[in-house]
Amino acid sequence: MNKNSYTGEFRELVNIVRYHPAVSVILPFEPHISSKSTAELRLKNALSNVEKQLYKEYTSERALPVIIKLHKLLGSINYNNFKKSIAIFASPFIEKIIYLDFEVEEKIVVDDSFEIRDLVYCKKQVKEYLVLVLSACSSELYIGNCHKLARIKSNVSDHLSGYKNDVPETVENFSGSSHQKEILMDKFLHKMDQELGIILNAYPFPVFIMGTERINGHYKKITHNNSRISAYIHGSYTGASEKDILKVLRPYTNEWNKIKQSDLLHQADKAMGAGKLSSGIENVWKAATQKRGRLLLVEKDFICVAVKVCDEVINTADANLSNPFYIKDAVDDIIEKVLESGGDVEFLENGALPKYGQIALIEYY
Repeated sequence: MNKNSYTGEFRELVNIVRYHPAVSVILPFEPHISSKSTAELRLKNALSNVEKQLYKEYTSERALPVIIKLHKLLGSINYNNFKKSIAIFASPFIEKIIYLDFEVEEKIVVDDSFEIRDLVYCKKQVKEYLVLVLSACSSELYIGNCHKLARIKSNVSDHLSGYKNDVPETVENFSGSSHQKEILMDKFLHKMDQELGIILNAYPFPVFIMGTERINGHYKKITHNNSRISAYIHGSYTGASEKDILKVLRPYTNEWNKIKQSDLLHQADKAMGAGKLSSGIENVWKAATQKRGRLLLVEKDFICVAVKVCDEVINTADANLSNPFYIKDAVDDIIEKVLESGGDVEFLENGALPKYGQIALIEYY
């Protein structure tokens, strides 16, 4: 059986492999960045540690079939893909590789059964965000993470050449009537908002807006990116150093889980407005099976028993353990389907997705 054809069967086999060695190896995997030899060495070292653990905890009779499968998988790994991580699963009854589009922390598990959710829990929680520092006639756009900011765009309003035909007289250094200054400022802020929208297509991160209360008020009225803005921070930060900006941001980034969850919920609302959101376990199952899933959102403790009617349809109303198509947890199956088709998965706090039936899938669009 092809290792990439197990979707749906993986969770069905979990009950079979209980009380047998089940190995999960989750590793960073970027041979296109480092080298194939480095990736090979890391994998061999991981499997060597697995072998030792298997022989320590199980008899040779039970450990050897799993070790054979692991070595078989090691020889079938694709080193020419551009994924970021790899997950290897092996038991006496199953062998499987999943290539992942996100970075992970290394984890090796030798247990009686697999836990597909381990893939999500192993994701590196990287704080990535955008910062737009505004004044009436200039802006600085930064991309930030846990440790540093990097400026990616600077703008200064060319109010003489750019806007002089839009007002009745030349304006020098924003002198003149208050009304003219408002016109020039709003035009500049509108242009900055358009540029932010373009940047968000490449870097879909939460955004912090930093400016005086007056500037932020004007920007808030004209922005088309409000769903991605996590906070408006009042103050005059034009010319501030990256170190000073990071210091101001620290109280906000320290509450990163709240920032991230709010941003994910905004993404779900936007996708729903665009007709690109599936919600509820049965609808999400169908969309995931059709490989339409870009980002799966699920409450962290949500599980759901179901019966598989056909590949694209499950029934949660009449799930019965005696049914041969019984699924212990349809959520785990969906997670697997989304990851295998190149999508991503995020767990949210319990109670965060009530209007979506505890699970939602943002589709590609």
